[in-house]
Amino acid sequence: METFTIKDIARELNLSTSTVSRALRGSYEINPETKRLVMECAERLNYRPNPIALSLKGSASRAIGVIVPQIANYFFSQAINGIEAIAYNRGYHVIIFQSQESYEREVANVQQSMSRKVDGLLISLSSETSDVAHLQDVQDKGVPIVLFDRVSSQLNVTKVVADNFGGAFAATEHLIQSGRRRIAHLTIQPWLSITQERLAGYRAALEKYGLEFDENLIRYGTFGPDEVGPMVQELMHLDSPPDAFFTASDRLAVGCLTALRQQHLTIPDDVSIIGFTNLNVADLMAPSLSTVVQPAQEIGQVAAERLIDQIERKHRALPIETVKIPTELIARDSTRLSTEPTEHNEVYTTRKSTTL
Repeated sequence: METFTIKDIARELNLSTSTVSRALRGSYEINPETKRLVMECAERLNYRPNPIALSLKGSASRAIGVIVPQIANYFFSQAINGIEAIAYNRGYHVIIFQSQESYEREVANVQQSMSRKVDGLLISLSSETSDVAHLQDVQDKGVPIVLFDRVSSQLNVTKVVADNFGGAFAATEHLIQSGRRRIAHLTIQPWLSITQERLAGYRAALEKYGLEFDENLIRYGTFGPDEVGPMVQELMHLDSPPDAFFTASDRLAVGCLTALRQQHLTIPDDVSIIGFTNLNVADLMAPSLSTVVQPAQEIGQVAAERLIDQIERKHRALPIETVKIPTELIARDSTRLSTEPTEHNEVYTTRKSTTL
């Protein structure tokens, strides 16, 4: 394959090589339209910077560390795709670690990242992480950090998240508008940011429609494959059992669906289910799963952009921000009213992205 250089891009667009170089680095000095043209041309010519050569120009390693709870998780695999796409185009290596939802492994991952002298760190917290002192130590050493998806208010760093509140509100409202009144919520550890935000959206939707928030309908757990069944069984044996489930992830929704079938309940006639993530097989399930879409790849791209900007502008003050990416609700058969036709598939955008 022919190798193209910055000079080729400059010649193609009739720009100076210095302008092309700054555009590829995402420099604030270059206007967005020029950046777009340069990036499109670089992609068309299959231009790829050489991280090793770039690292020889200074003391930077041209590598970023990425720590996720689990690579096999569909959301995180898509987020990594977004991170790598940005990093590759801007001349950075990506070193990926997974904590396997363990606080101890997360701490070890951070230590390993520092030993490899990464220029910055992207991290989504494990389900066991409530103490972020290990990340504060990294920040105190001057290494840029960007948190994504699962974040902590204890750290004064840029955070890139989905609109969890808006997505949860939309999911709960959809169930209420479908005639459901006893909506159970299956979620994960209560100290996680995504748990708190989705629970808040769920409660706000109940309040809007004058429905009581019932603590008995909330269950906290992990992503363990065998724990959803007992939680669902316990809920369905309440004196007033739920007529719908809103789960904080599609993986929990799949477990919920299995448990309800084992109790010979029909979805959605007896009980409705809606999840959160949009697994790549959600529309292939029987019934197809209603869900809130987390824009995983976009979250990864934005997080990588913010981190690399901080790395390359570390001598200029950058605002610490929380960036919220909009979610979408896709209504499929698992929340379909019995009077509605099959193949029901509607998409709702919850809100515009915001920066706080």
